[in-house]
Amino acid sequence: MTDTLFLISGASGRVGRHLVTQLIESGHRVRALTRSPAKADLPAGAEVVTGSFDHLPEGIFDGVTAAFVFPADGAGAFARAAAASGVRRLVLLSSLAAALEHERDHGSASQRHHSAIEEAVRASGAQWTILRPGTFASNLLAWSQPIRFTGGIRGPYPTSAQAPIHEADVAAAAAAALTQPGHEGRTYAMTGPEALTRVEQLQAIADAIGRELTFTEQSPEEFAAEMARYGVSADIVTMLLRYWSDTVTEPDVPRPPDALIGRPAKTLAEWARDHAAEFGG
Repeated sequence: MTDTLFLISGASGRVGRHLVTQLIESGHRVRALTRSPAKADLPAGAEVVTGSFDHLPEGIFDGVTAAFVFPADGAGAFARAAAASGVRRLVLLSSLAAALEHERDHGSASQRHHSAIEEAVRASGAQWTILRPGTFASNLLAWSQPIRFTGGIRGPYPTSAQAPIHEADVAAAAAAALTQPGHEGRTYAMTGPEALTRVEQLQAIADAIGRELTFTEQSPEEFAAEMARYGVSADIVTMLLRYWSDTVTEPDVPRPPDALIGRPAKTLAEWARDHAAEFGG
């Protein structure tokens, strides 16, 4: 085991859990920050600490060489506190929306949130690396209940095409940025290895669980009304509809992080098999 100590915030999240596991398996020392250690079920060998950005425990940065910054509210203050405590390197999980590559990103809920945190990390005084994944494959877990109970999903823009990225690949990129030299001051855009329509994404799940599933098209107005009933903010709904609308005619351009993680990025079919149980498989 190395002497270097890595601090992982958001350690029980989907990316954080993979990151803690990958670092432990590679022989690194890990301090895992989580709100609920009893429920976290993190790998043996991790030093699990109770806390959050709102309530950082005393000594959380003691001995820490590098930290993974989960982009929750308070991440900017966490980055400044880490740098002030002598943490030399920060790896931030951001979003491709912060790259402002498309008109739809300008002023979107995701762009505003992540750009502010990026600015704070860059200004913290520590060395930094920023990871900008596009859409997460794990967003498809929102389909799990409809799939279980209705045999399909309802939604707008069935032919829009995204390149969802497996959370394990984002974690692998974070592990590389934390543990390897040469990533300081760099920003990495990353996606999954292939652009698939929303119908094709549903089919990948169908293949993984061995069921026939149906995509029923909704109008954007029907979708917005349904999301409002569930309490989803209008900003988020607008962001999603613009994204899906744009990617009907201009699908996501795949930018898998193969070079960064040292292996081919995982396909959506692999992600669906990894998560089959969550869809009732």
